[in-house]
Amino acid sequence: MSTVTETRMLPEVEAFLKRGVFPAFVGGKDIESASGATIATIDPGSGEKLAEIHDLDAAAIDEAVDVAAAAFPAWAGLSVADRSAILLRLADAVSEHKPIIAQIEALDAGKIEAQAQGDVQNFIDTLRYFVKLAGDVQVRNKLDVDGYDAWTHKQPWGACAFIFPWNFPFLLIGWGISPALAAGNTVVIKPAEDTSLSALYLAQLAKEVGVPDGVINVVTGAGATAGAALTNNTKIKRMSFTGSPEVGRLVGEACGRNLVPVKLELGGKGAAVVFDDVDVADTAQKLVGAITFHTGQVCCDATRWLIHRDIYDEFVDECKKHLSNVRIGHPLDPNSQMGPVVNAKQCARVLGYQEKGIAEGAECLVGGGAATVEGYEGNYVQPALLAGTLDNVAAREEIFGPVAYLATFETEEQAIEMVNDTDYGLANSVWTKDSRRAARVAESMVAGNSWINAHNVFAHGVPYGGVNKSGMGGGVLSIETLMDYYRSTSIVRPLG
Repeated sequence: MSTVTETRMLPEVEAFLKRGVFPAFVGGKDIESASGATIATIDPGSGEKLAEIHDLDAAAIDEAVDVAAAAFPAWAGLSVADRSAILLRLADAVSEHKPIIAQIEALDAGKIEAQAQGDVQNFIDTLRYFVKLAGDVQVRNKLDVDGYDAWTHKQPWGACAFIFPWNFPFLLIGWGISPALAAGNTVVIKPAEDTSLSALYLAQLAKEVGVPDGVINVVTGAGATAGAALTNNTKIKRMSFTGSPEVGRLVGEACGRNLVPVKLELGGKGAAVVFDDVDVADTAQKLVGAITFHTGQVCCDATRWLIHRDIYDEFVDECKKHLSNVRIGHPLDPNSQMGPVVNAKQCARVLGYQEKGIAEGAECLVGGGAATVEGYEGNYVQPALLAGTLDNVAAREEIFGPVAYLATFETEEQAIEMVNDTDYGLANSVWTKDSRRAARVAESMVAGNSWINAHNVFAHGVPYGGVNKSGMGGGVLSIETLMDYYRSTSIVRPLG
């Protein structure tokens, strides 16, 4: 009997994977590790090896930065119109290959295929958004200063480095490199070793559509070696890291020593505050959808659900009903609603937090434990709802899986205090029909983002970023992001 993977894999994806071992892509050329060392990339839905990537050493990473730096003057020297035309060709090429990239992403990251298609579309939309914004930027701005002829001049920085995580590989590449490229910078991309294939496919497309060699470079390898080498390179002009707070601290320390501006998009332990005037069934369905989306591997997810005491029992009953109907399956199975977690280590982490939370006194309301999918030996877990006091380890630490922790509140002031009792500060949501209360609570939450009657909302033009343990250095998706990738020079001439 053929598996879902075998019957649904596109011929183009099958041909791409037959390469077997994938080199990095630097300066328009394939780059292999000096030692020949490789890292296997695994389909988390089946446990089977998809391919191997080359594990580059520090010397190869330094070479990639040198190549990006050498390509910078010509790229920055293009007119905005010419640079935009090249980037729009890339966006068009990604659009034409959307089903292929989405399936590569689904297999590599364990994403439901339809969700992976949404990620690819987001990349396309993001690139086009920043290309349009860059066309409107005034690089020379006159300053009104008595006695002086003065102005500022904006220009790109140079070679910019990006380290991306495994949960949204292609989407986050779009969020990261689009403003940098549109502003005239060159980029070195280091994808997660678990999920490098879509980045390498993008590099191939960039070459085909005429992006100049050295403008987009993809280096592969382990984070502790290749990632660390990129972070510590003194020739990069800006650094962007998306990932855990623990690694983010190391990146920030290295950039601090080198005086390199750094943008850190880190983890979260978001809250959803549900007041007693909501449509309980609708709100429960939406929050269950949020915690099961990409198997809960979403840094800004709502993982602490604070429910008004008067509706708590009804809310829990509705959640149980929706969670019992979640179909867990392989990412390429069109009937699947939730896929696997990315690897065996993450699977053990999620299950371990469930066990530790219960050991500390949390009640398991529904679900939990490993899940089985017929025909596949993948990294599947059951979604779970835990409940108890907020000093529990499962309520305080980021699990990064389909696990929500419930607690009750009685007053608005109590709810706000509970929301803000965390080291994180990425994203929260408030659920109520009272618009004034919604705005009041949303503005009182200590985080980079507050959503009302929704969660995980990302609109181009609205800044998205974190505070405290969730990040620093500015957000993404807005004009502010684009301006991060220009440096400013003040020019002054005394008059008289």
